[in-house]
Amino acid sequence: MNMVERHPLLKATTLVLLMLSLVFALGPIYLALCSASVTSHQILLHGLALLPGKYLWENLSAVLHRADIGHMLVNSCVVSLIVVAGKLALASTSAFAAVYFRSRVRHLVFWGTFITLLLPLEVRIVPTYAVASDLFEPLRSILTLFTGLHLHASLNLLDSYTGLSLPLMASATGTFLFRQFYLTVPAELSEAARMDGAGPVRFFVDILLPLSKANFAALGTIVFLTTWKDYMWPLVAISRPEMRTISLGISTFLPTETGQPPEWNLVMAAALIALAPPLVVIGLTQRWFVRGVTGVGK
Repeated sequence: MNMVERHPLLKATTLVLLMLSLVFALGPIYLALCSASVTSHQILLHGLALLPGKYLWENLSAVLHRADIGHMLVNSCVVSLIVVAGKLALASTSAFAAVYFRSRVRHLVFWGTFITLLLPLEVRIVPTYAVASDLFEPLRSILTLFTGLHLHASLNLLDSYTGLSLPLMASATGTFLFRQFYLTVPAELSEAARMDGAGPVRFFVDILLPLSKANFAALGTIVFLTTWKDYMWPLVAISRPEMRTISLGISTFLPTETGQPPEWNLVMAAALIALAPPLVVIGLTQRWFVRGVTGVGK
């Protein structure tokens, strides 16, 4: 087996595949960097730039002056962190309940939750918007249907951090990830904790959570990146300019009805600015992220 692995042809093939993967991964970033360093006229005339220009700092400065990018970055950071905290809390606790609480319906509840992966936010965007526009609407309908009572209270979550983050917190994928890890924890740990007088909450907090650091890092990184680049829900849920996220901020450099040509150099410059925080998050959590995905060091 070692002789096959050391075969020069296999090593060359592996190297070529790695280089191709690197090109596909970093190619779009390189094109964005090059296009952000030229003028809009050059892009409209020759297409996306293949070589860096000399106007990068001018384009970045124009983006920062023409749009409130800093405030949009803050909005995206706040929403992403809220969603990360909510998803991690819900996923870890729901998986704990599915694994350690003996019930006849626990498997049914878990697989019912897992089936929700078939209904992404794009499919349920209309009912989600209806609930976010009036949080008490489902309760009001149920009360009217079964009791005949009419509830007049209403709560609008649109144009708020709560409305932007709350519909994105539920995560069947996160529940499945934590459940699979909890199933690998030796049963002797829970039995020893029970013999020492530790209840379910203490066992969860003192034993399971410290063992789940890699899972938290992996899921938290994925959720942060997914929420950061989300465009559809902020587009639907936001009408006030001060609540815009960075994904919506990039689109402000595309003309709508003015007839002016799009300034692709500024779009690419804004995209580079939006790319910085996710890169920082990946750099800080890379070691734990790899452990969480591969299962090493759990």
